[in-house]
Amino acid sequence: MVTKPVATVHQLPSSILHNSGAVRSQYTREASRLMIQAIARKFRSWNKRAVAVANDIGQVQGGH
Repeated sequence: MVTKPVATVHQLPSSILHNSGAVRSQYTREASRLMIQAIARKFRSWNKRAVAVANDIGQVQGGH
């Protein structure tokens, strides 16, 4: 699985630091969007595992 690095891990380029507030807010929005996507992927992964475990438990207990 190929993942993009989260934008906030890297230092901000000086062009962004010394630029307008609009550019900084755009950079922040992008970083927020990437973080939300990463968290959503984690939740989907956990949900898949939970469903698999619940199915296994049902089979062990003689589910219908």
